[in-house]
Amino acid sequence: MGKKHLGGEKILALNRTSSGILASILALVKPDDDVVHYLPQFPSHPSIPRSTELIGANYHEFDDLNNFKVRDETGLVVITGSTMDHQVLKREDFLRIIEISKAKNVPVLVDDASGARLRTIVYKQPRAMDMGADLVITSTDKLMDGPRGGLMSGRRELVDLVKSKAHQFGLEAQPPLIAGMVRALENFNPELILKAKEQKKEVYQALVADLKEIKETPTGIMLLPDDIMKILHYSGVKTSLTPMEVANVLAMIFLRDHNIITIPAVGMPGASPTIRLDMASKDAQRLETDYIIQAFNNAFFKLQEVIGDEYECKKILFN
Repeated sequence: MGKKHLGGEKILALNRTSSGILASILALVKPDDDVVHYLPQFPSHPSIPRSTELIGANYHEFDDLNNFKVRDETGLVVITGSTMDHQVLKREDFLRIIEISKAKNVPVLVDDASGARLRTIVYKQPRAMDMGADLVITSTDKLMDGPRGGLMSGRRELVDLVKSKAHQFGLEAQPPLIAGMVRALENFNPELILKAKEQKKEVYQALVADLKEIKETPTGIMLLPDDIMKILHYSGVKTSLTPMEVANVLAMIFLRDHNIITIPAVGMPGASPTIRLDMASKDAQRLETDYIIQAFNNAFFKLQEVIGDEYECKKILFN
């Protein structure tokens, strides 16, 4: 099932996508090598530069193909198929990066955490392995109903190297996690993602008149911290808080008043501060569209009420 989902010669289950990225860099990169990372839009997921630093290699990232280069000292090229905020790499750019890397005999790892489904189902792109990647890893909890695990596929000899390194550091998935990943693959239904794509249009159209900075993602809606600040500015609301702090306050209002969990409310170090709702998630499918629309409107009304009062904001964040 893993091969059907990702392609490739051999499958490896890891306890997280970040674990697979770390194990790959530890296995394939030497100190003072270059790790070259291309992504559709900055910032990168922190696991890639941090893993590079851990091995003592040099990290270089690009989001413009005109500037992209692979030096002779490069040990690994990493491609992000879809960013944390669901910006998707164009197929022609994907293929060009692989072509440049292959010309230098450098292996290519694709971080396709959500992209393995987003790119292939919504954007009709080939699987990463079918485009010439050497390794690919995806998250079994993103746009599918699995546990938070990493599913890797790739060339057999490279997967074996990564597997060996993963077992040295306890990065491999344990049997209960693997069982959940298998069940998620068995139950995976691409039609649910396409249905979410249509449902998000209804939510977006209902909100964009009042929340002009709201953006569509392939399967949902999102607000960047700067977007939230612009909406407050348009409403004549002032605050001394930073955009990230404002996003955190809004996230906690969603959680406290509407039982909706967004990324900032989870508080993971290095996570995107974006307020994002993914209509393809199992929880979102349980909610009526009208409830989601009302929750957004009510949450912003409450945010406008409290954001000028630091004491009230601290109560929301910490009580």
